[in-house]
Amino acid sequence: MAQGSEENRQGTGEGGRGGAEPVPGTGAHAPAEGQEHAGAPAASVMAEAENRAHRTSPLGSGRLNYFTLGFTGALGVLTAWLLVQALIGVHGLFINILVALFLAVGLNPLIEFLHRRGLPRWAAILTVCLALIAFVTAFVWTLVPPLTQQAGEFIANAPDLVRQLGDNRLFADLDRRFNVLGQVQHFVTSADFGQRVFGGVFGVGQAVLNSLIATFTVLVLTLFFMASLPGITEVGYRLVPRSRRAGVRELGDEIIARVGGYIGGQLLVALIGGVVALVFLTVIGSGYALTLALVVAVTALIPLIGTTIGALAATLVVAVGDLRLGAVTLVFFIVYQQIESYVIAPRVMRRSVDVAPTVTITAALLGGALLGLVGALIAIPVAAAVTLVLKQVVFPRLEER
Repeated sequence: MAQGSEENRQGTGEGGRGGAEPVPGTGAHAPAEGQEHAGAPAASVMAEAENRAHRTSPLGSGRLNYFTLGFTGALGVLTAWLLVQALIGVHGLFINILVALFLAVGLNPLIEFLHRRGLPRWAAILTVCLALIAFVTAFVWTLVPPLTQQAGEFIANAPDLVRQLGDNRLFADLDRRFNVLGQVQHFVTSADFGQRVFGGVFGVGQAVLNSLIATFTVLVLTLFFMASLPGITEVGYRLVPRSRRAGVRELGDEIIARVGGYIGGQLLVALIGGVVALVFLTVIGSGYALTLALVVAVTALIPLIGTTIGALAATLVVAVGDLRLGAVTLVFFIVYQQIESYVIAPRVMRRSVDVAPTVTITAALLGGALLGLVGALIAIPVAAAVTLVLKQVVFPRLEER
């Protein structure tokens, strides 16, 4: 009996494993595993055959997908091309905005200085803006009349200058060989000479007008950026997560201070150079002392080559009237450049920009190649900001690893 009951239990267990099991909560039996998937192979074979036939169809989904992919890619390329063309179209406006923002950040320390002395911020901004307008007006007022006068005198005296060249032996020999003076005299005395000259003058006038419009645009944008600079920086800091906001704020304020210190230092160096040039040119009796001094001061803002450009311009103007005074002017500016490079500029820039000379030269060259004069002007502050980020953020994190 025991053996029979044991066999019955084994049979019941094997039957339970092989047969259907009751579904909990119901009296029904669940289908066995083999019964549940009995029709699966046949269904999968039919689905695969249908998909194969659909793919091999001339109008199947494969060709439709390739067409959609190509069309989407073409739309992407067209959108990118239109975006590039739009950026090229607003290139000038972008440069004006960049210069205005650069000036606003650079003049912010002066505004903060006036604000600490008791002026409201709006009054400090207005004072700085009026000073900028006065400087630009003085520069244009002193530069345009001499250029206009010299151009008019050259046009009026051009025939006499050509005849005087005929008395020179070298030019007389060139005239016998190549008829140079004859061609020049024919061009000067031709009926369309005035039209060509005035056409060139009109082109120069158009360029001057465009420069004045760009200058006015930059001044207006600078005024708005100076007024809203605290709000702009605050919005930028709020884009950073709260856990890192304090560190980013400290680093950002330091970068703004460095950029402002650099621009302030450059303005001070340019002011010293302009004053020294004004004193020297007045002593030697130059009739364009103020104009040349302003040219020297403005070109001194250009990194690396600005002082040299101003010195050469002043030397050429003086040498036209007196060659000996021109040589003296050249020697004076060479000596002053050495003093400025090794005495004045290092002391002024010591606390504002901490950038290696090689980085300074490389940044100025790259900035000039990318954005011209504007790129050369802003390249050194950008290099100073990058150097500050490397020293305070990147290098410490690398040392911790």
